Amino acid sequence: MEEEIVFSHYTVDFARVALEFCAFAEKAKESDKKTFIDNMVRVLPLLYLKASILPAIPEYYESDLENKVSEQFYAQVQETVAKLLGDGDLYLETFHPDMKWSDAPVAVRISEDLADIYQDLGNFIAVFKNGQKETMNDSLVVCIDNFKQFWGQRLVNALRALHFIKYQPETEE
Repeated sequence: MEEEIVFSHYTVDFARVALEFCAFAEKAKESDKKTFIDNMVRVLPLLYLKASILPAIPEYYESDLENKVSEQFYAQVQETVAKLLGDGDLYLETFHPDMKWSDAPVAVRISEDLADIYQDLGNFIAVFKNGQKETMNDSLVVCIDNFKQFWGQRLVNALRALHFIKYQPETEE
């Protein structure tokens, strides 16, 4: 009997790492800048890896999936991370779609990238916890499609910016 994808070790590993990322994002207000960055530069590559090795998902049941992460909670995560990172929150984006038409650099925020990832993963985890195969499957399909089209790029961009902050030589005051 073929193992169902939603119960495969690939999916369980992805869900575990997604939950860990969400926990770090939610607890950012209890963290200091160094610890938060350390946690993010460790979990983001793992999250990318786990999302990228998920097998193809053959079925789509077209479930009516609820979005569990509200705009208010999204904003709370984004604002908390922005405050924690301070001036380091802003970075220049080279893969932004507007970049090819712009003479000026496009600046984006790590906090927005992480909040976007959090929103997708938070919605996925909330549905995944219910244990219903069809909605778990559909939530996984949506999450992976969004990874490919949207938040995967944001993840690697935020990781690049966080790496720079983490390993930037300390400046003399």
